[in-house]
Parts: sequence; structure tokens; C-alpha cells
Amino acid sequence: MLIFNNKAGLATVLSDYINVKAPIGFVPTMGALHDGHLSLIRRSAGENEVTVVSIFVNPTQFNNPEDLEKYPRTLDADIEKIKTVSDKIIVFAPTVYEMYDGNTASAHFSFDGLENQMEGAFRPGHFDGVGTIVKKLFEIVQPTNAYFGEKDFQQLQIVKKLVEKEGMPINVIGCPISREANGLAMSSRNERLSGTDREKAAGIYKILKEAQHRSKDQDFASVKQFVHNAFAALPGFTMDYFEIAAEDDLKPAVSEGKKKYRAFIAVFLSNVRLIDNISLN
Repeated sequence: MLIFNNKAGLATVLSDYINVKAPIGFVPTMGALHDGHLSLIRRSAGENEVTVVSIFVNPTQFNNPEDLEKYPRTLDADIEKIKTVSDKIIVFAPTVYEMYDGNTASAHFSFDGLENQMEGAFRPGHFDGVGTIVKKLFEIVQPTNAYFGEKDFQQLQIVKKLVEKEGMPINVIGCPISREANGLAMSSRNERLSGTDREKAAGIYKILKEAQHRSKDQDFASVKQFVHNAFAALPGFTMDYFEIAAEDDLKPAVSEGKKKYRAFIAVFLSNVRLIDNISLN
């Protein structure tokens, strides 16, 4: 396994693949890896000549300093987990200075309105930070295929729009949400939950599944009211938002149409923010 914390060393190794147009897979992460990340790495390793996994907690996408401070950092354990997939993975684990050259600030992006919905409305500047770091990483790695989990579905659509607008020859591939046995969407933030809260958090997926079921014969307004009532009845949860939106433009759906729709949710449980989503089609 090759591990780099500098751009120059990584670029030198990848140039051999780029020169012969060998497919390069890329899985960008913020570390604290779980089985969901490993499923992305496994898929990339099976579909590309070489796979790069970045491990970098990006400060510019955190609008809450406490969240940044508490975000788990487990590099040694992450590397051991990656080795269980393959010892031929290239790991890129740069410092903040290496990525930002001493100027830790976001560029500003327009994603045709995708950035103003849901996470963008509740986390100002978040998607500017995401766009900044993903663009930097794409320019360094120059991947053929980049893999993202659908748990962060809005982020996935943002990255696809970034690639389109920047004219990058990269296939952005969305992969199904990985879930724990109780249905909770796998997330690095789950590590901050107590055992009791982790079981309680399984209620998020149960309510989403019921919302999916109800959407087949109820209007969206009724489904949204059900979800709000369901969480109001669960102690310990504070809802940031629940939204039903079209998958392509993420605009809130007023009524059913011919588009594909998805239900999105963000809640706090014991000061840990958890997101999830589910297709309604």
C-alpha cells in the first residue's frame, strides 16, 4: 500500500496510469471509515486499474466549529480497514496546509440552485466548501471514475453539477446507501452516538420507510405531516428539516408529477446531526 500526504508524490505515481489512459478510481472520504466507505472502495477496486482513497477532514465545509472539532479522526484504523479490501489501494492523507497552501478558504460556486436547497439552506457555505475540496482533489487525482454514497444524495448531485460545469472528464457514480442491521444509515457521525441513541436512531429509517409506503396513496402534504408528527412523538430528536424533492433539481415537490422524487431528512439526536433519504418511486 502506498500512502502519500503530499500532492507531488501522489501525482508522480499516478502519472504512469494517466499516460497510458488506465482507468483510475477515486473514493474521497473524511475518514472514520465504516462498511459503507469500504463498499465504495471495493467497487472502485473492481472497476479500475488503480484506486485512490483520500482521507481529509475538510474544514471549509463545516459551518459549525464544534462539529469540526469533534469529527472523528482515526487514520491508523482507517488504513487497516482499507487493507482488508486490498493492499494495492493508494491512500492520500494530506494536511490542511497541503490542500489549501495556507489559505483555508472556500471558492464560491453556482450549482444552478442545487446548493440552496435543504443542506444548503441549513448549513450556509457548506457546498462552497464541498465544491472547493472536491475540485482540488479531482485536479490532483484526475480520476476516470469517482464514487460517492447516496446517503449524501444532495452532495452527489452537487458533485455531478461541478463536473458538468467545470468540463471535467470524470464519471461520478452514485452508490446505494449502506445501512446497519437496524436500518440506520452508516455514517462516521454514528460513532458519536451512545449505544442507546444508536438504537433510537434506527427510528429515522423506520419513519422514512413508512413515508415511502404512504406516498403511494397519500398526497405529499399528508406524508410530510405524518413525518413531523412521528418525530414529535419521539423523545430526544430535533428535526432540522423533512423535505420531498425532485431528484434532478432537488426543488421541493408540491404535488406528484412525472419526476423521480425522494424524501430527505436531517435530525439532531443528542447534538449529533444525522441525515438520510429514500426514493419514493
